[in-house]
Amino acid sequence: FMLIGSDYFSALLMPKLAAKVAPVAPSITLQMIDHPSTDVFGLLSDDRADIALDRALETPEWIVSHKLFRSWLVCIARRGHPLLGPKGIKPGETIPADVFCAIPQVLRSADGAKTGTIDPALERLGLSRKVAMTVPHFQAVALAVATSELLGSIPAHFARLVAERLDLDIFIPPMEPPAMDVTMYWHRRFDRDAGNAWLREQLVAVASFDP
Repeated sequence: FMLIGSDYFSALLMPKLAAKVAPVAPSITLQMIDHPSTDVFGLLSDDRADIALDRALETPEWIVSHKLFRSWLVCIARRGHPLLGPKGIKPGETIPADVFCAIPQVLRSADGAKTGTIDPALERLGLSRKVAMTVPHFQAVALAVATSELLGSIPAHFARLVAERLDLDIFIPPMEPPAMDVTMYWHRRFDRDAGNAWLREQLVAVASFDP
């Protein structure tokens, strides 16, 4: 089976999917490729992929979708960050907007753009943050934060996955970014296909997370 998904999905779901599928279907090969959201439906149409995982997208009529879970961005910093602890900001608390904007940040940006979902809200308050680095993957954001004094913003479920391993603290951003509905897509012609339906069931099972 060929799936489409970013590094977020390959890290968050593929290990769990492998553990679930291997005992019952050891002959199956699971592959995941990373493509921009604009390419997703073309790949499904051309039979170059079976299922796509992405945020909520506007879909053509021949695409079927199923929401897997809702995610949102949180801020991460290396444990004991020298610009947060001394100000009395503890993990799990909200970083004030002025402090948030004063600390250089690493931003996940596939195309190199230096703005993200939180920036419009900051602009409405006359504020802006300093983006010191952009990288195309959330894993790279987490690794950069773990080895520097940069802040990063990554999806909450992914932050929980890597925080202990990388000695990261998780904080609430000053402005609440829009929630992201993580969604599964497939071509309507495979809606009743037994293999595709089976894989969708496995994905639904491994995408069950605590709120």
